[in-house]
Amino acid sequence: MAVEIERKFLVQPGWRPQGEGVACVQGYLHTGRTGPSVRVRLMGERAFLTIKGKPQNLARPEFEYAIPPDEARELLARFAGDRLIEKTRFPVEHAGHTWEVDVFQGSNSGLILAEVELARADEKVVLPDWVHTEVSRDHRYSNACLCTNPWPQWADNKGTP
Repeated sequence: MAVEIERKFLVQPGWRPQGEGVACVQGYLHTGRTGPSVRVRLMGERAFLTIKGKPQNLARPEFEYAIPPDEARELLARFAGDRLIEKTRFPVEHAGHTWEVDVFQGSNSGLILAEVELARADEKVVLPDWVHTEVSRDHRYSNACLCTNPWPQWADNKGTP
């Protein structure tokens, strides 16, 4: 069993990508409210089926399988409904870690999140100066939640992440 350990942060307003990003469309067949989340993701010309278990602290079980892109598109069209996330992902190297910065489009337009995967939950991370508030334990910032409860609709959203 694979275990995903990651930390997630809001990105400072005004952050600009360096280099090219990869278009990402992902849809949820199950959002994980009463069990695991089941996601289909198209990243450029690659596609994946991912099952994630309930998080405990920063870690959770994750099973990810490459699938043919045509099958991913069909799964999204048949089963995801409006539970979709659209974003562009930018990889950023910083202090020995690869950060993934997601610039959201569609119903979550305006939101920019950065995440870093770790080998251990207690691993030290040097934060880039373009991140601010950590939201790792705020489930609202999970993509499974954002697809049904978009960030711009939150009552405590003041217009900036």
